[in-house]
Amino acid sequence: MHRPLEGITVVSLEQAIAAPFATRQLADLGARVIKIERPGVGDFARAYDDRVDGLSSHFIWTNRSKESVTLDVKHAQAKPVLERLLAQADVLVQNLAPGAAERLGLSYEHLNERHERLIVCDISGYGANGPYRDKKAYDLLVQSEAGFLSVTGTAEQPAKAGCSIADIAAGMYAYSNILAALIQRGKTGRGCRLDISMLEAMVEWMGFPLYYAYQGASPPPRAGAAHATIYPYGPFPTGDGKTVMLGLQNEREWVVFCDTVLQQPALAADPRFATNSARSANREALRALIEQAFAGLDAEQAIARLEAARIANAHVNTMHDVWTHPQLAARGRWQTVASPAGALPALLPPGGEAFDARMDAIPALGEHTDSVLAELGFTAPQIAQWRAQGMI
Repeated sequence: MHRPLEGITVVSLEQAIAAPFATRQLADLGARVIKIERPGVGDFARAYDDRVDGLSSHFIWTNRSKESVTLDVKHAQAKPVLERLLAQADVLVQNLAPGAAERLGLSYEHLNERHERLIVCDISGYGANGPYRDKKAYDLLVQSEAGFLSVTGTAEQPAKAGCSIADIAAGMYAYSNILAALIQRGKTGRGCRLDISMLEAMVEWMGFPLYYAYQGASPPPRAGAAHATIYPYGPFPTGDGKTVMLGLQNEREWVVFCDTVLQQPALAADPRFATNSARSANREALRALIEQAFAGLDAEQAIARLEAARIANAHVNTMHDVWTHPQLAARGRWQTVASPAGALPALLPPGGEAFDARMDAIPALGEHTDSVLAELGFTAPQIAQWRAQGMI
């Protein structure tokens, strides 16, 4: 089956997570992604760690199915290489330092004069203008600026997300905006500029706590792994030292929870717990009762009771548990991809069955430099000279 983005070429001057995550998803849909990396060192995410058979966990996650071309974009002779690349490209993605793309002549305004069908996607921390334009932006810093830390963690201490959530948010909006821009170009014949800000992507995801604190109202309190305003909704220990996550959504579930799970049906009428607001206000007293009931159960027994009552629940899994998750295995979500370190497991991207997602190799640094340059019409002596000069 044809993949929806077959025939689309993406050139990306990318590093870290936001842009590589966006372009990897375009590659999943069949786009050709040519990743421009610095000679000798490449995308600095290659060196974040060496946990995957010597390769970086961040890099292998966001860079499969791409072609790696090493090119010093500041070199005097790099301009014709970029020009030929962009002449055949549909999309340019970049998340260089603020102002770098403009200095290289890669702004949308500059490129649109010659490449009117080109879609230019700029990803930055704070956007193309405003007082924060030139401010450095890393994932944790943007989590902080967006207010995420103010509502995440315990009452005593804020906590960051355990994954690069601001980068992921920006990557997802870059991905979806590029898809929309390709549809729009099909109607108008013209490209456009996309200005993706990590801050704006993250603040969009903060919609609930923002509106909850509307016009100076108290924001949701930090409640650890529990829900800030619904109770019981969070983790509870069981007698075998494990933890079970459960969540109630309405009063009907509260009655069933008392009867089937806690086996204390009279508790449903206790005025301290008769409504969600009352339960949330008296959560410490209710927590003690739930922990007492769960103390005589192991995690699987507690989950069995919750399942019997049709109360939402989950295991509190570790990363090792997720690798062997029975639902992922049953649905065949794991495949293997090639890499410089050999075959590695990779999760199929979420989606339907209309086509097979592309699951090609994770590239070695500069693996495709010679082949791509030759395809662009540069000769072997030119390529050899550029390599000797350190341009590639």
